[in-house]
Amino acid sequence: MARTLLVVDTLSDWSPYYPSDQVITFESYLATEQGESEQRVRVINLCSSYSYLSDGYYCSLLAEARGHHVIPSLKVINDLGKQALYQLQLEDLTHALARAVKSQDKDNQITLLSYFGTTSDPAFQELARLLFERFSCPVLEVALVFRQQWEINGLKPVSHRDLDDSQQTVFAEALDKFSKKVWRKGRARKAARYDLAMLINKEEKLPPSNRGALKKFIKIGRELGIEVELISQQHYARLSEFDGLFIRETTGIDHHTYRFAKKAEAEGLVVIDDPNSMLRCANKVYLADLFRTHRVPSPKTWILHKGNAVHLDRLEIEAGFPAVIKIPDGSFSRGIVKVNNRQELDIKVEELFEKSALLLAQEFLYTDFDWRIGVFNNRALYACRYYMVKNHWQIYRHHDRRTDSGNFETLPTFEVPKAVLEAALKATQPIGNGLYGVDVKEKNGKGYVIEVNDNPNIDSGIEDKFLGNELYRLIMTEFLRRMENRSKGV
Repeated sequence: MARTLLVVDTLSDWSPYYPSDQVITFESYLATEQGESEQRVRVINLCSSYSYLSDGYYCSLLAEARGHHVIPSLKVINDLGKQALYQLQLEDLTHALARAVKSQDKDNQITLLSYFGTTSDPAFQELARLLFERFSCPVLEVALVFRQQWEINGLKPVSHRDLDDSQQTVFAEALDKFSKKVWRKGRARKAARYDLAMLINKEEKLPPSNRGALKKFIKIGRELGIEVELISQQHYARLSEFDGLFIRETTGIDHHTYRFAKKAEAEGLVVIDDPNSMLRCANKVYLADLFRTHRVPSPKTWILHKGNAVHLDRLEIEAGFPAVIKIPDGSFSRGIVKVNNRQELDIKVEELFEKSALLLAQEFLYTDFDWRIGVFNNRALYACRYYMVKNHWQIYRHHDRRTDSGNFETLPTFEVPKAVLEAALKATQPIGNGLYGVDVKEKNGKGYVIEVNDNPNIDSGIEDKFLGNELYRLIMTEFLRRMENRSKGV
């Protein structure tokens, strides 16, 4: 479990705020020996100045030398000290900036304060969050000016000592949201040995875990001494507070879930889904070659290259029809089509080539259901049969405003045909030891791996239908084992 310290110049600087024994002076922090605590430590540097060789500068410098996670980091301090350095990191914020200022008077210069990535004006909230991801600073002043278009003209850190009464209130509320550990008390928090962040998206229509499952993860975690906290995209800068990250939001490479995984891994957290698993599972072209290399049983597969008509001719001759065409990074049956003749093939690949330079073609193997084998740490945990939607060839059928899905049946893994189980485990071994959902078709007594998903569904009432709470306990126990090993340096 991580410990949070707020470092100030003098304790009187903290007099306007609620007392906390986690507030210490820079002098006290300086006197702290590096090896005094085995806990992971996070430092929020609230010294009044971050100028070169000041107390604030040395606070971040020493924190990094001691292996503590500190905001602002030395890199952020240096970047904010020179406009040429921070301007390089603002180029991709054009759209967020445009949305924030669309109703603003172009003749006015705008100055706003961001407190831990939040601001009192909702119009600028997205911009404040994005800036905080790049420049994690407790209080950041942002200057905006209109020239030919709106631009971020200046960024500079502001001391909490310079805030007026109303700003101090906003600062305290933002700190409380950013770090619940400063003032929060309670038996569960004190008893917990480790902190696990669970990344979710409350707005997601098809999340990998429903509310019932999330509640069970939290309950079982507490029983094991793990405090599970649900976080969202806006909590990117808080990752160093935790010992582990469990992503329960649909993942993507060009997506904040991948950035979360990369940052968490860099911070030394136990991460599921880890970045490598996300990269390897996200692209079906990669999986197809991986299966071929490691002789994982799978449907016959062809890779189609945009502009190469020979590939289509070969597919028509070797596979025949019907055939299945897929974009490499589709999920939940999206970006997957069945073609029944050459005319449909030509039309559909032209549409799909707008999204990717390579497509995947597979022989069509119809079955009444797909097996889903849940694998964690190279061990099969659960097994489901996902049945096809009625009068359809997939387990999902998407409409404009709704998504239909077929029925399901959950079974103990010892009732799964041996060929299916062996194929699933063989498919995950070259990918890693993470949590995977392996889709397998069973045909004529053989198992054919369709794909490996790095972010498998674990829903209350579905995947846990046979094991119940034991499924959540198995997963959380593995998290505990990995966090214990990480803390021991194993």
